[in-house]
Amino acid sequence: MSPGSSVPVEALASLRRRLAALPGRHPDRQQLLQSTGALYGVSRATLYRLLRGDRKVRGARRADHGKPRVMPADEIEAWCAIVAAMKVRTTNRKGRHLSTVRILELLENHGVETPDGLRKLPPGRLTASTLNRHMRQLGYDSARMSRPPPAVRFQAEEANALWHFDMSTSELKQLATPPWIDPDHGRAPTLMLFSVIDDRSGVGYLEYRCVHGEDAESALRFLFNAMAAKIDTADPFQGIPTTLYVDSGPVSKSAVFQRVMDSLGIEVKVHMPAGSDGRRTTARAKGKVERPFRTLKEAHETLYHFHQPDTEDEANRWLARYVANYNARDHRTEPHSRLDDWLSHLPAGGVRQMCAWERFCTFAREPERRVVGIDCRITVAGVVYEVDPDLAGETVVVWWGLFDQELFVEHGEERFGPYYPVSGPIPLHRYRKHRKGRREIRADKVGDLAAKLSLPRSALSGDQDVVMIGARSEPDPVPAKPFRDPDPFHELAFPSVLAARRAIADELRFPLAKLSEDDRRFVDNLLDRTLARPEILAA
Repeated sequence: MSPGSSVPVEALASLRRRLAALPGRHPDRQQLLQSTGALYGVSRATLYRLLRGDRKVRGARRADHGKPRVMPADEIEAWCAIVAAMKVRTTNRKGRHLSTVRILELLENHGVETPDGLRKLPPGRLTASTLNRHMRQLGYDSARMSRPPPAVRFQAEEANALWHFDMSTSELKQLATPPWIDPDHGRAPTLMLFSVIDDRSGVGYLEYRCVHGEDAESALRFLFNAMAAKIDTADPFQGIPTTLYVDSGPVSKSAVFQRVMDSLGIEVKVHMPAGSDGRRTTARAKGKVERPFRTLKEAHETLYHFHQPDTEDEANRWLARYVANYNARDHRTEPHSRLDDWLSHLPAGGVRQMCAWERFCTFAREPERRVVGIDCRITVAGVVYEVDPDLAGETVVVWWGLFDQELFVEHGEERFGPYYPVSGPIPLHRYRKHRKGRREIRADKVGDLAAKLSLPRSALSGDQDVVMIGARSEPDPVPAKPFRDPDPFHELAFPSVLAARRAIADELRFPLAKLSEDDRRFVDNLLDRTLARPEILAA
């Protein structure tokens, strides 16, 4: 109601709107005024007077709405920043932090040390509700302070520029008939999914493997199959990637895995741990490899409720059929399939071909410090190897292969090998005792010299009538390392002529000194011409 009248403001506003819609001399205006006056018991003149009055609609809020009244705006914003900082400082891994009430209690009783000095809030100056309201208005609330920064999406420009590698436990868990049982674990191995996904195209290669946890050996076997050319020509996915993106697990921390990737020229990128980069969500790109896992488990492994694979090979055959259909589906953004996108974005020079399995085995070697026995033998993983006699009793670094039976030994700056497992009796026409090595020859010389040495009598009598002046020795040569062949284990070429002669003698099972003159001349000419291991052993 307006003061001094019985006509509500809403009725006057409605009457003004309806009159404004009619022309000035329209007969309905009089009828409208009469009906309104009769309804509220006022005359037409009163209605005109009320309509001419100042009847503007005013806001229900105060004129200083949204502005702090207990203290200046800059001061309350400073306190909001301090409270928000204390909540961030006291937040734990579960997201719990100090409440606003508790922070106000601390600020009023003790204050807080800031870069500008000690800040203490006067008691009763602020309340928790007032502070929370201004923190929401100014953007200092916990939800905004803990919100991660915007995500940055990335995608490789070429195929095989970046692969995502991960492992996940299969929904089947275990095969009904496990292929093997490790007595150390005492249980059947777990059926796990190994996967690599190309970042550009989304093409994937997946395999089942029965393992006990994530181990580097199974990962390397899978990566070799993924990078090698496939037997099925309908699957062209192959090549060595430029970068491999893996999570921070046992595989990426393995020294053998890192050594193999370095030998292949692959840069390994490891996901940053959660919380290591402030508010930013780390390892966000894992979705590119986790999404195929979920799709596979929902669309393929759910069918195992009807039929389950009996062996690992059968499971991989079923999986390969599904993966081929998966790669033939649409790309996430492009108007063609994933496989077509991979083929159309190959590098300019083509994909880097994978090496042979035998060469790959030479990269996967694990160093281990061992002491050689007095019989020149070393036992590695239950396998006995016989090394050079010079190494008997020495502490050496053993390089044993994960996938082959070859063994290399390092002692100081020298490398020996390859050595192969030995067992059983000594074959006929083999040496019945070890040849004297350099260490034994050196020890014999020192023994002969010790027998010939004599001490002057003056050492006991104290007389200095005879002075022994030792001969001036030649200066020691400058220490130098020989040029090391790019072949680290001398598998393509012998390191020296002597090593080649030893290999020929071992291959013939006969000493070279007992060969005929023509045979020795042939061996000398062959070694003068080349030291290549395949050519020498083939001759």
